Amino acid sequence: MPERYEFGLDTFGDVTVGPDGGPLPHAQVLRNVVEEAVLADRLGLDFFGVGEHHRADFAVSAPEVVLAAIAGRTERIHLGSAVTVLSSDDPVRVFQRFATLDGLSNGRAEVILGRGSFTESFPLFGFELNQYQELFEEKLALFAGLLPQQPVTWAGKLRPPLTEQSVFPPVEHGRLKTWIGVGGSPESVVRAAHYGLPLVLAIIGGSPARFAPLADLYRRALEQFGNPLQPIAVHSPGFIAETDAEALDTLWPHYEIIIGRIGRERGWGPVSREHFEDEAGPNGALYAGSPENVATKIAAAMRAIGATRFDLKYSNGGLPHEVMMRSIELYATEVVPRVRELLAAADAEDAELSAVADLGAADRADAAAAADLPRD
Repeated sequence: MPERYEFGLDTFGDVTVGPDGGPLPHAQVLRNVVEEAVLADRLGLDFFGVGEHHRADFAVSAPEVVLAAIAGRTERIHLGSAVTVLSSDDPVRVFQRFATLDGLSNGRAEVILGRGSFTESFPLFGFELNQYQELFEEKLALFAGLLPQQPVTWAGKLRPPLTEQSVFPPVEHGRLKTWIGVGGSPESVVRAAHYGLPLVLAIIGGSPARFAPLADLYRRALEQFGNPLQPIAVHSPGFIAETDAEALDTLWPHYEIIIGRIGRERGWGPVSREHFEDEAGPNGALYAGSPENVATKIAAAMRAIGATRFDLKYSNGGLPHEVMMRSIELYATEVVPRVRELLAAADAEDAELSAVADLGAADRADAAAAADLPRD
């Protein structure tokens, strides 16, 4: 039973529509993201994550700058990336930027490292896509070497070496909290366990329960590498309204546009309303609906995976800022408290069953011992 469950929000800074139905300027979207984070902090949520993209339909290409602006307007919420595309960045600069954010926010910075689901950053920054895997593996090895905050000596094939190099600024209290974000690859899960880093499972389609074997693999790999248990978080899209019908009808037009756009780029077929509603149903990865139904679904997913944190990707295509603000409010004030109730009840039931099992085992041991006693 975990000591504490955490609940957060993620956004990619999707370019949203304004009152006239047209897209807002990127600058206004950025300002709106800051306001959304301020609301999340005021309502007591645990984490706010900002993604990194380099394309027209997302406003955030420099998450750390946005997070620094948020840090100056918030007090307690943890701030991180969702994700930082390490393959097309420099590990030393990433560490420096997040160490700087950690100092500015008084210890609230987190970084989620991943390969990303888009590849626009590779040609933009001069990296070869045929080195996709090698780039991430080598850069992650260097980043892991920076976390103890000791002088680093490192050599690889794709970056100049370092010899007894110190990196500044240091993180003020302990280590920079660093997660690995994965989309379902067993190799990525084992890699996270190898470095002893917490895991974020990006579940954006299908049943969350099918990720349970990956979570089990991660825990087994941590043990085999001799690393302590680490938390597992889930990142999934969603939208909350007062009723299921309102949530689905509001989200669907924006979902259809963004999934259709990405689908055409990747050769998928057209998305249907039927598929959309299946994903929003009990066995899908879209957490869209009324507070009670979304809470029930989140609790079930966290239980299936053994996750201790859930991050709702609340921005979905052109959903207006005002609509997302209301969704954030419902998530924080109705969904999260209900999920905590459901998980607490399930944990109490598990503890009771475990106690009964332990008692039964003790009774059997006593009986076995009695059977071995000498008889008159």
